[in-house]
Amino acid sequence: MTVVRNVILAAILLLIVTPKVFAGEILVAAAADLNAAAKEFIADFERRTGHTVKLSLGSSGNFHAQIRNGAPFDVFLSADLNYVRDLEKANLTEPGSSFVYAIGRIVLWVPRNSTLDVRGLGMKALLQPQARRIAIANPDHAPYGRAAVSAMEKAGVYAAAKNKLVLGENISQTAQFVQSGSADIGIIALSLALADSMRSAGIYWEIPLDSYPPMEQGAVLLAQARRAGHLAAAREFLDALRGTTGQTILQRYGFSLPETGVRD
Repeated sequence: MTVVRNVILAAILLLIVTPKVFAGEILVAAAADLNAAAKEFIADFERRTGHTVKLSLGSSGNFHAQIRNGAPFDVFLSADLNYVRDLEKANLTEPGSSFVYAIGRIVLWVPRNSTLDVRGLGMKALLQPQARRIAIANPDHAPYGRAAVSAMEKAGVYAAAKNKLVLGENISQTAQFVQSGSADIGIIALSLALADSMRSAGIYWEIPLDSYPPMEQGAVLLAQARRAGHLAAAREFLDALRGTTGQTILQRYGFSLPETGVRD
């Protein structure tokens, strides 16, 4: 009986001191412009902390709608701060947890074998006969699509270009369209243009920042994280994102940092 009692006691103590497996799991919904940067950051974060991060990439507008409908994410990294603000108003976030983690930027991108001189022509490249199909993200739910439309309007080329637009579901799909040849030129995120695969495959021209509204990108801890028991790990994830390592990785992929990227 003594042996049995000791075994039972040891099992109880083990349950008390051993953390639950799911406590180290974080479900992250991230804007598609973070494709390369987020994967690099997450690999470093998992190595340092032992947590497991399950990353979903897509358009910020679609994630916003999914979260409002109960999607079980712990962290939302949006390409548009307004989506985060709306979730806060709906009481779907942890109070006081939101912040601007980066400022996004857009570029014109063409494959290296293209005859379109994006660096010489800038936005006028969209008016050239070779630009038969122009890829942008869908402005209905993708912040990068809205930025692209604003930039074209500012340059006075939107009216002539709008019938040639090919809409990607998100900015990552948009980049795939132009990289694969489904479009001749695209307006994509600088962060994707700087990723290894696209940097070696194409040429880009950065669209002036004053051509489109500031792309403040917002991060927030969702109320779901508390219900799922993921709160502590998710908070640690966001702390790391705005720490030195996270901000250094974001800057390497062309994001402006919040304190320097917002225009007057």
